[in-house]
Amino acid sequence: MMAIVDCNSFYCSCERVFRPDLWNKPVAVLSNNDGCIISRSDEAGKLGVDMTVPYFQARHIIEKHHINVFSSNYHLYGDMSWRVMETLRSLMGNKASAVEVYSVDEAFMDLSHIPPEALQAYAVHIKETVEQWTGISVSIGVAPTKTLAKLANRLAKKNKQRSGCINVLATEEQQRLALRQTRVDDLWGVGRAYAVKLINWGITSAWELSNMPEEWAHTNMGGVTGVRLIRELRGQPSIEMEEALTDKKMIATTRMFGRPVRDIHEIKEAVATYISRAAEKLRRQQSAAGTVSVFIVPREQDHLTDFRRGTAISNYTTLPRATSLTHELIKAATGLVDVLYEPGKEYKKAGIMLSSLVPDDSIQGNLFAPHAENEHRNLMHAVDNINFSMRDDSVKFGSSGMNKHWKMRQELRSPRYSTRWEDLRKVQ
Repeated sequence: MMAIVDCNSFYCSCERVFRPDLWNKPVAVLSNNDGCIISRSDEAGKLGVDMTVPYFQARHIIEKHHINVFSSNYHLYGDMSWRVMETLRSLMGNKASAVEVYSVDEAFMDLSHIPPEALQAYAVHIKETVEQWTGISVSIGVAPTKTLAKLANRLAKKNKQRSGCINVLATEEQQRLALRQTRVDDLWGVGRAYAVKLINWGITSAWELSNMPEEWAHTNMGGVTGVRLIRELRGQPSIEMEEALTDKKMIATTRMFGRPVRDIHEIKEAVATYISRAAEKLRRQQSAAGTVSVFIVPREQDHLTDFRRGTAISNYTTLPRATSLTHELIKAATGLVDVLYEPGKEYKKAGIMLSSLVPDDSIQGNLFAPHAENEHRNLMHAVDNINFSMRDDSVKFGSSGMNKHWKMRQELRSPRYSTRWEDLRKVQ
């Protein structure tokens, strides 16, 4: 049996952990630059706050009902996510590898070692332990496959009071009833385009889809992917547990600007800052990058389109040799900005990506370079150690700027309670 543990309104729950006065009160969290609603509590949803709508469109409802609003606090959310996942691993004991972190607020668990009659009690134990140890409320779906577990979890969250946020589909009858209650466009693994096609073909429920032949799924639903989905709906495990990637294949950093940027020097500051952050991650996994990519996104003339992704202008360069040295990566990236930038235009976003990663210990020193240049790696480790212990880029390259007026807006951000000593919650 498989279980999916899903944190309820995760970002809102993180804010509530350190603000008990917000329990049972409406809370909403905004996206980058305080743009859109990306998380809301059940109380806020009942008051009419919709997901993904721009903040300014929901402001009249928020102000009318005194809804508590926060800017995204990713330092806090990342740390709380780690605590939840570590709790799940500790519950599995020597089977910690049976926990697959699926996203920042979701994880699959292999419960094949739990007897069917004990699944409900074990799910309750997981829920109570996570909530007691971390303060984050969760919903749990249990079923024979990942797809059915996701379906069970969705039904559990749909009626939290009746289900207690736990739904176990242990028998074929329970699975059949759940499939009949679920539309195909609510299924995990069915995108918007496929959902429209299925509904046009007269397949509206998950139960109807599960009864389609595998040959039909192979022809009409992406080959092997469609066959796996059909089998999963029938209770036949076809999507295996995946091991966590210890080393990333590429590293990217991207942010919206806090205001439209016209000056090329500010864009270069942003790109240099993003490169510095990515280079730290690169060295943390003891890798070096052979390719540097940069993209910038112009601001559209129509301000109503500012909430769309926008069309990115990008370019890349292949380095003479792979490196993890921040200053070498910055030099390559800022050179790309010179190529991409168009005078007179305003830009709303920039990003970088490091790829063609190789192990750092496979990079040979340059025989024709001064000895000091080959020792820059030790300098980078010293800088990383200082910044890790002191935080907030205590040591940085001048090219990343000092004032950073282009930085992303976070006017309503809460303190970073669990990752900064100066923000530590005080109890009186």
